Amino acid sequence: MSSSVQLFRDQRYQELKGQCLQQGRLFEDPEFPASDESLYYDSAAKGRVEWKRPKDLCEDPHLLVDGISSHDFHQGKLGNCWFVAACSCLALRKSLWQQVIPDSNEQEWDPKNPRKYAGIFRFHFWRFGEWTEVVVDDLLPTEDGELIYCRSNVRNEFWSALLEKAYAKLAGSYQALDGGCAAEALVDFTGAVAESINLAEGKYGEVISEQMKLFEDLMKVHKRGGFISCFISSSGRPSEAETEMGLIVGHAYSVTAIRKLRLGERLLFSFKAEKLFMIRLRNPWGKKEWHGAWSDSSEEWKKVSDAERKNLGLTVENDGEFWMTFEDWCKNFTDVDICRTVNTSYFSLHKTWEKEMMYGAWAKHPEPLLNRAGGCFDNRETFLQNPQYLFDVKKAEDKVLVSLQQEDRRKYKREGKGDNITIGFEILKVEDNRRYRLHKLTVQERVATSPYSNTRSVFLRRTLPRGRYVLVPTTYIPGVPTKFILRLYTDVPSKLRELKADRPKMTCWSLLCGYPRRVTQIKVHSAEGLQKQDRSGGADPYVLIKCENQSRRSPVQHDTTSPVFNTQVIFYSKDIHSPVTIQVWNSNLLSDGFLGQAVLAASPGDPRQQQRLRLRGRGGGEAAELPGHISVTVLSSADLAEL
Repeated sequence: MSSSVQLFRDQRYQELKGQCLQQGRLFEDPEFPASDESLYYDSAAKGRVEWKRPKDLCEDPHLLVDGISSHDFHQGKLGNCWFVAACSCLALRKSLWQQVIPDSNEQEWDPKNPRKYAGIFRFHFWRFGEWTEVVVDDLLPTEDGELIYCRSNVRNEFWSALLEKAYAKLAGSYQALDGGCAAEALVDFTGAVAESINLAEGKYGEVISEQMKLFEDLMKVHKRGGFISCFISSSGRPSEAETEMGLIVGHAYSVTAIRKLRLGERLLFSFKAEKLFMIRLRNPWGKKEWHGAWSDSSEEWKKVSDAERKNLGLTVENDGEFWMTFEDWCKNFTDVDICRTVNTSYFSLHKTWEKEMMYGAWAKHPEPLLNRAGGCFDNRETFLQNPQYLFDVKKAEDKVLVSLQQEDRRKYKREGKGDNITIGFEILKVEDNRRYRLHKLTVQERVATSPYSNTRSVFLRRTLPRGRYVLVPTTYIPGVPTKFILRLYTDVPSKLRELKADRPKMTCWSLLCGYPRRVTQIKVHSAEGLQKQDRSGGADPYVLIKCENQSRRSPVQHDTTSPVFNTQVIFYSKDIHSPVTIQVWNSNLLSDGFLGQAVLAASPGDPRQQQRLRLRGRGGGEAAELPGHISVTVLSSADLAEL
């Protein structure tokens, strides 16, 4: 086994199988016994269940019959249509289901050598950032000789029932799988990044431009191996009620295809567009389909050539799979869950992302500097008492994908604490040289806020300009402890790391060379009226900010005498009398030209609001005035953990 796969409950498949074969017995899992304890977390929920092995349910049991298909299974009695919808999606990608069901040939029943069968199976799930192997026996819950939960269309095929059992074992019981989100199961099958979109709030059913953008995005997700599922929110309607159009409320459907349908030339007069935007869905029940436009036996299909119908795989059976137009889909469904398989392979034709992943936790502590559960941005006094993560955008601008995932809470359902916590995060643009935790928001910019949701994970896509950023993951309410993983994808490496220290560290070396006594934050907003530097009347200015032996320079602003810099820096100085010098330079091929400077004492008592300062020549406070002004905000403190 690969060292990168963790063992759930430290159960070793080969060892356990070997012991069973040696002793001539079938495996019975002590960690997930064939009892009510494995079925229910609620002691009041009892049923008349018999646990049977596949050999007791049919004559010729198999793990797989003719491979895997998205039509392989039905939901059964558990309210886990979301899990079955995820299985439907998984079945579409051979490379991914082979990862979840490792060595399926080795695990298969061998009718020629029945003695080689030990009643033990193994499955791999991506569990909180690590691939985890879960071992199960083949005892399955039945009533009247029939499987009561997930089962295959083919009586002697058992991969879906066994996969569901392994997933229930991770969750603590079968009952813990009642109600959930298909995106969560897909993340656990693939390690993908989950995103949820509310179609109603986003007005995708009304705004055609937004609808087209979403269609192109979903088509790209599907082409690149991602997964999509959708449902109709049951708010105000009974769950599993049927709409006039045959769709089931509160029920997860898997998206099995997204296509642009070409219409024959002779049809151009009867349709406005040459292409129709189409989406194919599957109901995990294996029946009950949409009966609006483009449903299986609708009039519209008669206008499509046989070749095109064959290409689309159109069937007219009531098999739970059906097509509809993307516009109808946007109008009839309320929510969509998207799982993006983010490509991090360098050997790929598609865009490759740089991935960083951090494990963290929100943890309560009475001491503010040690508290790491400060709640969302609305809690101004405690918001920065959360974990903080620093990253850099090295390009002029870069698209950033962020996924924040809390630990799976199903396992806590037995204790009555199984509900997800509402989580989200903020991204702040900070000083270009920040290395310590933020303690007060002053000159920093709040550049992005994720949705806050009680889903297991939240996702955000943003294009950010060059600079340094701090990402603050939070629970919505302060003081809620739980673990999380943070994943960040960028085009070039971002050097994501947690900020743990509040101030520079005191070392033996600091006793010899001195320890900082003051912290100073500077933000250079802009300049105006600078001296013209070329024939066209422009300049290519940048600022150089200095304090003691430290300096930082901003990017060059091209062809302007009124540049906007928005450059932030922070300095820790040993000598409290060291001034801050802000110089403006013109970038030149041979030699940069000095345009003027402002020198500030930067004392803790100085004004903290934005100032407009005259540029002067080099020298003391009485140096000659030069053309132009500069706008700055400067804050200083003798408390190194104030800013």
